[in-house]
Amino acid sequence: MKKVLLALLVLITVQQARAQHAQTETLFSRKGQGKTKVGAYGAPATKFTSIDGNFGVLVGGYGGVLLNNKIMLGAGSWSLVNNIQMPTVNINGNKEYLSLWYTGFVAEYVHNTNKLIHWTAGTLIGGGGVSRREKYRFDDGDNHNSTHHDGSGFFVVEPFANLELNIIKNLRFDIGASYRLIRGSSTPGITDSKLSNPTIHAGLKAGIF
Repeated sequence: MKKVLLALLVLITVQQARAQHAQTETLFSRKGQGKTKVGAYGAPATKFTSIDGNFGVLVGGYGGVLLNNKIMLGAGSWSLVNNIQMPTVNINGNKEYLSLWYTGFVAEYVHNTNKLIHWTAGTLIGGGGVSRREKYRFDDGDNHNSTHHDGSGFFVVEPFANLELNIIKNLRFDIGASYRLIRGSSTPGITDSKLSNPTIHAGLKAGIF
């Protein structure tokens, strides 16, 4: 009988240790729930990059289904939001600006998700579009309209890596870097090599982990 009780005590101790190990460490509380086998999250973020020697800001994000707190399968999308002047001038003598966007399938691996600080790595594979945008300014200076010229599509691959901080159970802070590789564009005044560059990014990841 004593041996049976001792065996049960050892079993309970081991199970408690495993449960404690599986708890999620967060910035405001080191105790949390265990791992979720099937979860999901969205990660809006801002990217900072160089395009043809100019500073560029892209806004977007990615997200999808998280399997066993390790593999995320989903999609992402990004768009240039600041004005980058093109080296070309149209026939009306107006300046032109770059328009850029891309979207695609995203896969991400999350390492030691229950640790307070951990890393992730993944890639986006998809396509997008680039064109020259002409901006019209009316007399009142407040209204804007845009006409796009010489648009072309392209193929894009963007591998990335992040450091991730668990703020609370369902919210994380990401900071990382990626490399945007673009092929197949044909818009005059811009080339694939000028569109392909490293980025740094920061954002929040919210969901069920």
